[in-house]
Amino acid sequence: MFPLPDPMRAALAAAREAAAAGEVPVGAVIVQAGQIIATAANAPRALHDPTAHAEILAIRAAAKLLGRDRLDGCDLWVTLEPCAMCAGAISHARLDRLYYGADDAKGGAVAHGPRFFTQPTCHHRPDVYAGIGEGDAAALLKAFFAARR
Repeated sequence: MFPLPDPMRAALAAAREAAAAGEVPVGAVIVQAGQIIATAANAPRALHDPTAHAEILAIRAAAKLLGRDRLDGCDLWVTLEPCAMCAGAISHARLDRLYYGADDAKGGAVAHGPRFFTQPTCHHRPDVYAGIGEGDAAALLKAFFAARR
């Protein structure tokens, strides 16, 4: 087994912070030129905002930091397969690459469901790399939901 890349370790740390706050444990980071420029954790409950997924919050933070709406030259690392809303935001942000950990057969929209990036209406398709840190990300999610059942 290889050690996890730093961005996925940072995303997993953000996911653990989300879980500690009672949020679904998903974390995301944006990387530019090998440096993490934005980190976010799921926060819909805390922010009273159904769009406050980790990916959306990381995209917003990176765009604000860079002073532009397009994040070409940047990569997104997230612990869970993005949903349709987040896949749309990834496309609109023009992120170069998407790296994600655990698959989400129920709510995912990249490898599951609508397979957003394969649709003809999708104007930008990032390169997608799945399964990075999958075991750690899936374990966080399973533990979180098991404690609530």
